[in-house]
Amino acid sequence: MGSVGRGDGTFPLAIASSELRIGFRRVVALANGVAFDVPIQEEIKGLMGKVIAFINLSLDGVMQAPGRPDEDTRGGFTHGGWAAPYAAMTSAGEAMANVGGLLLGRRTYEDFYKVWPKRTDSPHSSFMDNIQKYVASRTLKEPLPWQNSTLLSGDLVHALTDLKKGQDRDLVIMGSGELIRSLMPDNLIDEYVLLIHPLVLGQGHRLFADGVPSTPLELIRTKTTDKGVIAATYRPIH
Repeated sequence: MGSVGRGDGTFPLAIASSELRIGFRRVVALANGVAFDVPIQEEIKGLMGKVIAFINLSLDGVMQAPGRPDEDTRGGFTHGGWAAPYAAMTSAGEAMANVGGLLLGRRTYEDFYKVWPKRTDSPHSSFMDNIQKYVASRTLKEPLPWQNSTLLSGDLVHALTDLKKGQDRDLVIMGSGELIRSLMPDNLIDEYVLLIHPLVLGQGHRLFADGVPSTPLELIRTKTTDKGVIAATYRPIH
């Protein structure tokens, strides 16, 4: 599992807070003051929202505990918080421009719930409280403790397929490596936004662990931060 917090618990992610449509472009203003525009034609091409995996990775593919030292110490992992010095998620805000909800596995959901409702001094806490959160879990039960949370029960593939049909905005997966791997065989991940950090950890849970299905990908865009993080967006080739 991975989260998106910095080591100090802040939320270094560019969150779309307002938008203005001008002609055939949508200008999105982000909560951190950054703005960019998106062609409306690109949104019209697909009437369903996308499922986007938005993940911090080390160069050797580790996704475990990028945000905090105590985030996930399974397997004796000692490098928690490794992504915090790079603050790379502010450079990939485009992935959140059309977000309509978060799709989370149980561990990531419980970690976020432990952190964000308590961050009353953070301007991003209200976003995390108010956005719709869909949780894939075989052990959690309704009602979920965090507001605007919905448990995806039963067959996950069917539940997510039905959910996508009713969405014109994107569902963004953060952390939740087991969830991502469970969706890959049924081609339910539409885009991977991978923030590839210039360090090798040598231990930890990898996003693409042994046994995931072979999946050819098309590179859609790349961006490199001034600290050497490559934000690469890939789309599966079906």
